[in-house]
Amino acid sequence: MTEILNYINGRWTPSSAAEFLDVINPATGELLGRAPLGGADDVSAAANAAQAAFPAWRATPPEERIQYLFRLKVLLEQNLEDLARTITMECGKTLDEARGELRRAVENVEVACGAPMLLKGEIAEDIASGIDELMLRQPVGVCATIAPFNFPGMIPFWYLPYALACGDTYILKPSEKVPLTMQAVFRLIDGLGLPPGVVNLVNGAKGAVDAILDSPIVRAVTFVGSTATAKYVYTRAAANGKRVTAQGGAKNPVVILPDADMDSAVKITADSAFGCAGQRCLATSLAVTVENAHGGFMERMCDAASGRVVGYGLEPGVQMGAVITHASRERIERLVGEAVSEGAGVPVDGRGAVIQGYEKGSFVRPTILEGASQGGEMARTEIFGPVLSVLHARSLDEAIRLVNSGRYGNQASLFTTSGASARQFRYAVEAGNVGINIGVAAPMAFFPFSGWKESFFGDLHAQGMDAVEFFTQKKVVIERWPASWTRKF
Repeated sequence: MTEILNYINGRWTPSSAAEFLDVINPATGELLGRAPLGGADDVSAAANAAQAAFPAWRATPPEERIQYLFRLKVLLEQNLEDLARTITMECGKTLDEARGELRRAVENVEVACGAPMLLKGEIAEDIASGIDELMLRQPVGVCATIAPFNFPGMIPFWYLPYALACGDTYILKPSEKVPLTMQAVFRLIDGLGLPPGVVNLVNGAKGAVDAILDSPIVRAVTFVGSTATAKYVYTRAAANGKRVTAQGGAKNPVVILPDADMDSAVKITADSAFGCAGQRCLATSLAVTVENAHGGFMERMCDAASGRVVGYGLEPGVQMGAVITHASRERIERLVGEAVSEGAGVPVDGRGAVIQGYEKGSFVRPTILEGASQGGEMARTEIFGPVLSVLHARSLDEAIRLVNSGRYGNQASLFTTSGASARQFRYAVEAGNVGINIGVAAPMAFFPFSGWKESFFGDLHAQGMDAVEFFTQKKVVIERWPASWTRKF
């Protein structure tokens, strides 16, 4: 088993935790390690180290700060295959999915390397006679990220490189379900030669989260997870005077118009709904067919779901891996059962999956529901599993109303060959990320990862310039230097 340690003040240190959580390979049931459920003592040590390191790190020129990120990018690329295997073993996704996740992590490091350009302020001369006004960006201080289980390699990099590039010091708390990826990443970070305390790793569960939210030292918090927990993080952190960005859950719809390229729409939708076993905040969980698109879409989608190869993500040819835990599998199957009891049909039923050779794994095969109640539990809940509900609408207007009636607003996609329909959809749909003939509208690192309604709590999003804005605070300086004060030599 891998020993899971904290990384505080430039040193690997054991947690003070008295309790531990088994880290299980979701596909094999193998015990990979035991995650310490650290709390306030561990967070306090990391926060104090970060606070002590902040003045010197803030004074380090941005051009020097990003040199560490350039080296980190190289190390991530050199170790990408080993990191991807770690993600697959502890998270359950396929190796190709893990590789793609890490490419997005590297992409964010690359964007953060542009900090010297992104951190520039503004100046206006002569706002009044002989008076100039400047706006400067300065680092916030000690910042922290509370990361989820589903992208253990990517989501920390929505924030970490930007915080460091902006001159902040940093604490990362990975999900206690998947701590091994960040153990491996921090072994790379340990070799960068960063000043002690600039970046810290703390393992734990709710006790560590609450300690971060309540710490008087931590100035800013980022979070990705369920909507209920995002609300909790946002509320508690904001009550303690922190700036917060909290990404919540989703119920991402895709609308299929009759003029869509149906083969392409089905393939892309299947990849979105069943990729990463549906455990991503941009996974399609609802398909709305319009007019006569229903029959052709359903037939092809059922074939795509039934034919998807499910198994251990490290094995070649596997297209979908396990869900994260047995508890998650049981929750997904319970929600499917409730939808059936409310009148939904199940043309493809993935419950009760057993994969030969991996009988201890937490597998759910792709599942399709048809005609689920719009007022039922399935319509309201982020299922976070490989389940696609299919509904029908008589027009694009009706489909948009259906999409906008939900409480989430993370992503919505449309499949069509009509530019007019695409424009109508992107104009009217209430979602922060919109895909046109795209099933996973994941923004590039130089765009914000947006989200609306109950999918996001805060003002500034992850990635790109939003991240720079989040990890800096603006200082406005108004200067007067009368010529009469000029010293004569």
